[in-house]
Amino acid sequence: MQIDFTNVPKHYAARTHEKMQDVLMDPKGVGPAIHYYMIRGGVEQKNTTVWEPGTISGEYIKTYGHYHVGELSENYFIAYGEGVALLQKLAETETGELIADEVEEFQAIQVKTGDNVFMPLKFGHLVANTGKTYLVTIDDSPVDFEDRDPSSFPGHADYELVRKMRGFAYYVVEDEDGNPALRRNPLYKKINNIELGGLRVLE
Repeated sequence: MQIDFTNVPKHYAARTHEKMQDVLMDPKGVGPAIHYYMIRGGVEQKNTTVWEPGTISGEYIKTYGHYHVGELSENYFIAYGEGVALLQKLAETETGELIADEVEEFQAIQVKTGDNVFMPLKFGHLVANTGKTYLVTIDDSPVDFEDRDPSSFPGHADYELVRKMRGFAYYVVEDEDGNPALRRNPLYKKINNIELGGLRVLE
């Protein structure tokens, strides 16, 4: 058996609280040192992500969120736990430039063990852990191990627009009864074609 172990040291990555402060509803909120962990294998071996459970100032622990660069879609399999996936497609100018604060389509999808979620072309996406256990997913996104910083910001993904807007159009939060809900991100000027997936929006 011939196996190339060259990239093994690059497989593991973790997203720290410090990095996640860019996109939190409350950047000063107290959270775990590490929000989630990734084992990055690419298309051949898939990528596994594990979220810690819990909330930060009422917002569920989530991935940073990103938009794909180029013609790239992605499939997520929910291996364990429950959560909410957020998908959003930004409006574009006549020249195809993305408008950071205007969402053309927004969708929230509640997910649980055994579910599959398809992330279409041009849709930014993130997943929040709304359960009381780890959330574990497996996805087929490609990985470029020659990136300048492969462990945290893979080259196939654009994080800058998410950082600029301090997250997605809605935050996934815990309501007064302990159930997941949404809270609008006030930095977005316009959100069209909204599908809330049965979640209510808190004022």
